[in-house]
Amino acid sequence: MKPMGTDPRILSLAAEVAISPEQNVPVILLKLKEIINNTPFGSSELKKVKQDIYCYDLIQYCLLVLSQDCSRIQGGWTTISQLTQILSHCCVGLEPGEDAEEFYNELLPSAVENFLVLGRQLQTCFINAAKGEEKDALLHFFEIVTDSLFWLLGGHVQLIQNVLRSDHFLHLLQSDNVQVGSTVMTMLQNVLQINRSKRTKMLLKLSRQKEEEDRRLQLQLQRQRAMRLSRELRLSMLEIVHPGQVEKHNREIEEKSALIIQKHWRGYRERKNFRQQRPSLVEYKAAVTLQRATLKFLAKCRKKKKLFVPWQELRELTDARRVELKQQVDDYIRRHPGSEVSDVISRELHSQAQERLQHYFMGRALEERAQQHREALMARISTNIEQLMKAPSLKEAEGKEPELFLSRSRPVAAKAKQAHLTTLKHIQAPWWKKLGEEAGDEIDVPKDELSIELGTLFIGGTKPP
Repeated sequence: MKPMGTDPRILSLAAEVAISPEQNVPVILLKLKEIINNTPFGSSELKKVKQDIYCYDLIQYCLLVLSQDCSRIQGGWTTISQLTQILSHCCVGLEPGEDAEEFYNELLPSAVENFLVLGRQLQTCFINAAKGEEKDALLHFFEIVTDSLFWLLGGHVQLIQNVLRSDHFLHLLQSDNVQVGSTVMTMLQNVLQINRSKRTKMLLKLSRQKEEEDRRLQLQLQRQRAMRLSRELRLSMLEIVHPGQVEKHNREIEEKSALIIQKHWRGYRERKNFRQQRPSLVEYKAAVTLQRATLKFLAKCRKKKKLFVPWQELRELTDARRVELKQQVDDYIRRHPGSEVSDVISRELHSQAQERLQHYFMGRALEERAQQHREALMARISTNIEQLMKAPSLKEAEGKEPELFLSRSRPVAAKAKQAHLTTLKHIQAPWWKKLGEEAGDEIDVPKDELSIELGTLFIGGTKPP
């Protein structure tokens, strides 16, 4: 579910990432730095911007770009160093909400590992560099990556264990270069200071827990005293009550006590059942993931076998067939005499024939893949048309029926919403404003209209979650 009141800058950037080619995505993500810098530091607006960036999977895009090869990224180490700064600033102070487990257990450790890998690559490039200017530039990028890592560790102290246990960090510490070693030792000193402050906080936390335990014991003693006074009061009341009303009074007390016991027992039972069912749910998700990976692997194996099936079906020629074919070849040569060809030209013609055959079989494999892709698209379009024809109108829809048509890809949903609003704007415009317009002309949509919740947008062609 998308957040209410999304920043139009984030919405526009997510839509641009969704429609742009893969090689242009790193440069587009650099626009996040300008958005973050223009937002007041420590304000609630900055927290909301970071939540929007995380909800539209832009942090995940930055992490994927950092895991790619540097030579394939436009801008090289300059773009990579800026993306590390953006990633660290977006992760510090972020409140993931419902996806907290995935954020702390998967995304943050992956970010730390990528930072260390980038530092190790920069260390290798710095050692192998020959020019002084190139060394200075690589050292500058190395300092930016280490500063980004230190900033991330300062906001998430639990990641220090991942850094100290990493083999890449150990390799950085073993560097013989003075400049690189000085930078790494400075970072190590800062990390140890953060770890020391963490221990101090843990001691304070333990002292607070001890104080809370003392308060709990005091409350328990007060509760026991109150129960004793209550029982003494009941005994004194029983001495005053008429003997004929004693049985009725005891029955009322027993019913109230039974209701209290049943309430606490049912709560304990439901909590216990939930804790017992949680591991089975995790196992079910793991089994689904393994089955999906296995099916993809088997499908790839079947495709590879299918490419070589025509060669397996060829039959060997009989002697009579060989004699017949040789007779046809001799007759053709006798009717069409040709000039003699040297051995060199024959080898060149043979190599050309082999290349053409290889090109033909490779092209046939690509055509088969394209045909399968077209068939899959046609099946998907047919499914979408059937789903749209059978879908009820928005007035008649009930329950979670509209949610079946929502896209799970947030950048695609953002782009679809923008196109939807553009179409509505064009339809609602008066006729005299449409004079002279072409079919592909774009219409400006106000940014305040883009902040409407994406949950109300109808997008077909998606599978239900």
